[in-house]
Amino acid sequence: MLKLTGRKRRHMRIMKKLMGTGERPRLCVFRSNRHIYVQIVDDTKQKALCGLSSIADKALGKKKKTEAALEIGRRIGKLAIEKGITQVAFDRAGYRYHGRVKAVAEGAREAGLKF
Repeated sequence: MLKLTGRKRRHMRIMKKLMGTGERPRLCVFRSNRHIYVQIVDDTKQKALCGLSSIADKALGKKKKTEAALEIGRRIGKLAIEKGITQVAFDRAGYRYHGRVKAVAEGAREAGLKF
């Protein structure tokens, strides 16, 4: 419980400074023990523009978690570019910039998104 509470506190501290706009929406990452979930959110309209998760694709379930996160990052980057989004604000949601969270960011950069 303390680990979750600490992450929530860090996330709220980050959210005070980070805001997704129409020109630069927020790329938000949620990490569970098994899967990774990614959304692009416009906070001014309070609307998710697009989102992906590793749970939706059976092929990603056979990969290691970090490899699946890298692939999800690439796919969300391609999806964002198709929708006309080139720049995002990366919201790591209180997680350390390490492992799967870092892999999502690297995959999105490979696809052409700028942070």
